Amino acid sequence: MEKQIELNLKKQRRRALMQEQLPSYIMLAPFFIFFFVFLVLPILSSMVLSFTNFDMINTPQFAGLGNYLRAFLDDDMFPVVFKNTLLFAIICGPAGFLLSFVLAWFINEFSPLVRTLLSFMFYAPALVGNAHFIWSVAFSSDSYGYVNSALLSLGLITEPITWLSTAAYIKPIIIAVQLWSSMGVSFLSNISGLQNVNNELYEAGSIDGIRSRWQELWYITLPTMKHMLLFSAVMQISSAFSISAIAIQLAGFPSVEYAADTIVSHMHDLGQERFELGYASAVAVVLFLMMVLFRLIIGKLLNMTGK
Repeated sequence: MEKQIELNLKKQRRRALMQEQLPSYIMLAPFFIFFFVFLVLPILSSMVLSFTNFDMINTPQFAGLGNYLRAFLDDDMFPVVFKNTLLFAIICGPAGFLLSFVLAWFINEFSPLVRTLLSFMFYAPALVGNAHFIWSVAFSSDSYGYVNSALLSLGLITEPITWLSTAAYIKPIIIAVQLWSSMGVSFLSNISGLQNVNNELYEAGSIDGIRSRWQELWYITLPTMKHMLLFSAVMQISSAFSISAIAIQLAGFPSVEYAADTIVSHMHDLGQERFELGYASAVAVVLFLMMVLFRLIIGKLLNMTGK
């Protein structure tokens, strides 16, 4: 009898809690619908299509692991774009994350007015819609390009350098442009996290024996804003893995010696030009798994901070 009464009380509490939270669920419903339709559903669809041969016209034919075996064994381009993507991600991801955090940490020490102005300046690249045009002009292959013009004026070169048509220069240029254009969101999230650190924690830390800014950073700042750091790192890694538009607009597609071709550009070529949707989906799943793996590594590394 007592158990039945206890069960009834639990049911009543659940109903009361559901009624109390119902307005919140209703307000969140549009977001969850869009999230499912435009993110979860495409990912699930890609995973299903990756095991088929599909050309957008005929009915998908089950291919098992054929598309994945083709990527790693038969496709001569996939190892090239895989290596380029991994290189861009390893350099642009951590470097962009560290740069955005260091900049946010320094700027956070200024007065509110100066901090606001500097924050806008560093976020500006994310707001510029046609920034690639600026870099195209800067690295133009003739003497009118800003970089060539400056080097010729200084006497460092005797003739213009074909920056975007030489494989040796393409990767460093793409990395520099990607770092310049991708730090905006990470920078804002980091400076927001720094602003929300409770100053009383620093006072308590000084009582407990913390004497330097580096100790404050390691034992107080980083652990306190760990979730914001994770968001910043994931956004930076995601943008590094999805490099495509910058490379295509600056170096073309395909680029010279495929120096700037990535998994994303290869995937677009397979899906939009060759209509090999099944194979393109398999390539997309490989990229997705790479991003998930790096997300797990980032989470492990951030959990080590402050320990």
